[in-house]
Amino acid sequence: MKFDELNNNNAILFAMKHYNNPECHTREDFDEDMRRFKYLKRLFKRYLKNDELRVHLILNHLIIIYNVFGEAATPLLFLYMEREYWALVKTFLLYLNKYPIGFLPELDSDDYVYSKLESI
Repeated sequence: MKFDELNNNNAILFAMKHYNNPECHTREDFDEDMRRFKYLKRLFKRYLKNDELRVHLILNHLIIIYNVFGEAATPLLFLYMEREYWALVKTFLLYLNKYPIGFLPELDSDDYVYSKLESI
């Protein structure tokens, strides 16, 4: 199946196509990994609303997402995250060296979050 444009209608099929988890034996395992996008969104929202930044937990979710979806994780992250969280996504992906060169160059990263990441 070709994906000319990733959108909410074909995102699950796109994710399934790129899903690579040898430990996954059921649909529930796949769904559990997909819920990590929701968890990230919740953590980003908590940071923007309450200044509560859980750097290690966010990194853990991102690393697992990239382990099971590979490079397809990047478009999935930007699809599932609201635009207000994109700067945070970019910051974490830059730290993990997963941000594609030339992708959304006008998007700023979050300097405070990056300083927290560098202090790890």
